[in-house]
Amino acid sequence: MGTQDSFRDRITRRRIPIVALVTYTIALLAWAAVVGRWLPMPGGEMAMQMQMSDPGVPEAMALSNGITGIGLYLVMWGVMMIAMMYPSSVPLFRLYSKTLEGTTTTGKAARVGAFIGTYALVWTLTGVVPLVVNTLVPIASLANAHGGPLIGGTLLLLSGYQLSPYKYRCLRYCRSPLGFLMSHHRPGVRGAVRMSWQFAVFCVGCCWALFAFIVIVGSMNIVWMALIAVVLSLERTVAWGEQLARAVGVLAGITGITIVVISIV
Repeated sequence: MGTQDSFRDRITRRRIPIVALVTYTIALLAWAAVVGRWLPMPGGEMAMQMQMSDPGVPEAMALSNGITGIGLYLVMWGVMMIAMMYPSSVPLFRLYSKTLEGTTTTGKAARVGAFIGTYALVWTLTGVVPLVVNTLVPIASLANAHGGPLIGGTLLLLSGYQLSPYKYRCLRYCRSPLGFLMSHHRPGVRGAVRMSWQFAVFCVGCCWALFAFIVIVGSMNIVWMALIAVVLSLERTVAWGEQLARAVGVLAGITGITIVVISIV
């Protein structure tokens, strides 16, 4: 009991939010890179002449340019994930930093860096999924030929997951970083990597359907990126986050059914 109380004291003590400032700065730079198109595009000059915000275009360009294209796509995807996921992860990063009171500055920097970096790595690796899907089903061609049913069906998938118990099992971990750290805390840099990996997996489980939707409407569509970033941030940080998640599920379901019916008729 004494150890648990000591642990809780360390993570609730006030200190300058350096970790928060660094995280927000990284996220801001990531947004600037995406909006300003600072990153090299999969496909090079050809990609610059195409509408990369269209459904399936970034994935098709990446796959048509082999390993180099795939590598550039994953870099692009990773930067997008940092831009969208880092701001709502600040409470977790700060709490983890506060558990390291008494650690040397170098040791603390190594652990926090490993924690934040692993989180970004997991989200970067999720970029493999849209590439695999696009290999099996060319999204760009399907969107051009059957855009209505494709978007409507994706919204129904999003609705089903948003209203499922699996969504809320993962969301409750994301909404309670203190509880996560109390139950999963591990020492050292390896412990930081392991904890961050576990938390990131819960985050992927919480948000994957939202990102499936963004791939269908255009993985580089800035407007949809911003809207979904706001939704997932509110889901994870505000008191009414779970109610919002359910509302998004209901709205997605109604909109999806409407689009499918209109497309069929």
